Amino acid sequence: LQENPPKPVPDTGNILKQGYLEKRSRDHSFFGSEWQKRWCVLNRTTFCYYANEKSKQPKGTFSIEHYNARLASHLRKDSRKMCCFELTCPGKRTYEFTAPSPAEAEDWVEQIQFLLKGEFAPVQPEEEEEEEELYTDVDSSYSTNTTHNTTLNQEKPSVEVEGEDIYEVLPGKDPKSK
Repeated sequence: LQENPPKPVPDTGNILKQGYLEKRSRDHSFFGSEWQKRWCVLNRTTFCYYANEKSKQPKGTFSIEHYNARLASHLRKDSRKMCCFELTCPGKRTYEFTAPSPAEAEDWVEQIQFLLKGEFAPVQPEEEEEEEELYTDVDSSYSTNTTHNTTLNQEKPSVEVEGEDIYEVLPGKDPKSK
C-alpha cells in the first residue's frame, strides 16, 4: 500500500469541511491502536490531516476518489463508538476516524459521499443530454409556433356572471338546464 507523501494543499478556497477528529494511527502499539487528535480538512478532491489547525504542513493527504465513507461503530468499544467512521478503498489504505459527536460523524460521511457523487460521478448518458436539449428549444420560434397553433382553433368556454355566482359554460351546454 502506497500513500502520497504529505505536501501543502494549495486549494484552500474549496474547503467543504474541517475540524478536529481523532485518527487511528497506522502503527499499532502493544496495547492496541492509538487515536491521535488531528485537524482534518476536506476539499473537493482531497482529505488532509494536520497535527493542529495552525500547522502548515499536513501529516497526511490522500485523494478521496474511489473511496467510500461510512459510519463504523465497530472501531471502538467505548462510549465514543457511535462517533466513528471510516474511509475505505479496495487496494488502498483504510482511514479510521472518531468525530466529537455522532452527528458530526454523520456530517463528515454525508459531505464525503456528496463529493464522491458530484466530483467523481461518471459522465451522464447521452439520452439525458438529448432531453435537456428539448428544454432549451422551448424558447425557439419553431417550438412556440407548433405548440400554440394546436389550441388556437378550439372553442373557448365563456363565462357568465349571475349575481355572485360564476358559471363556466362549456360548448353545447346550457348552465340553466340542470
